[in-house]
Amino acid sequence: MIGADLTKDIKVLLAAYDDRQGVTAAFNLNLLARINRVLDGNFRLERFAHEARWNSNNSAVEMHLVSLEAQTVVVDGQSFDFAAGESIHTETSRKYNVKTLSAIVENAGWYIDEMWTDPRQSFGVFGLASL
Repeated sequence: MIGADLTKDIKVLLAAYDDRQGVTAAFNLNLLARINRVLDGNFRLERFAHEARWNSNNSAVEMHLVSLEAQTVVVDGQSFDFAAGESIHTETSRKYNVKTLSAIVENAGWYIDEMWTDPRQSFGVFGLASL
């Protein structure tokens, strides 16, 4: 069994990774807060903005934290310079169509024996069997 987020309209995808309530942005910015706590960092969260991007070449949504200004951040005693607009790529969430997923699993010695999806075909669960 394997689950996969299936390809869908880009507007739907980006809205899911950049929700109006700011939940995903808070989740993403929490990475910097955790670095501050665990690695003695001095990120100022208000100087970064969450951004979701569609990467069509990789069929993936990417999450970034974009520096709002030129700044230097120290983590564990090491300095890191950020230019305004420079980003930290924090997550890649790939999306698959059945044909692509089938090729991937077949390359690993499996095939899709059964498939279950939600009514909108947004997410799939695939029962695999060995070749």
